[in-house]
Amino acid sequence: MGEVELAALLCAFLAGSDAETRQYFDVNGISRYVRVDCETESHVIEIGLDGKSSSRDSVHQALFAASLTGKSPAVILIDRDGHEGRFEYEMRKVAPAAGVIYVTCSQAAIERWSATAPSRGRSGNDLPRGQAGLACDLRALLPEQVAEAG
Repeated sequence: MGEVELAALLCAFLAGSDAETRQYFDVNGISRYVRVDCETESHVIEIGLDGKSSSRDSVHQALFAASLTGKSPAVILIDRDGHEGRFEYEMRKVAPAAGVIYVTCSQAAIERWSATAPSRGRSGNDLPRGQAGLACDLRALLPEQVAEAG
């Protein structure tokens, strides 16, 4: 499963979110846009893969999207190998220093949680719980009042 599919699954866990939204801006009279991997009422979320230096760009993308929307920036790095590598370590240090929420999610946890979604009959947020929740804790991406109640 690729980055786009995993991003769509992660976005689906957050009720009221939209995957691959466009945020428009003008530069020298030319309309441009950036794509946001996942957007909620309160956050713009960029999603990257572990082991890829391009994941560093996620911090920049989240900050830029936040500047366009006024929402909080966040980055989710998908952990495919079960250990913190160089880029995950860098992101864990840099993202919070830049004011960006940083979360890691295990690819296996995302796929397992998604596969069992029909049996849960969800209404609202469908955040991973139990072992899956330990491997993919998305509570930081919920509005404060919801996160505190959950």
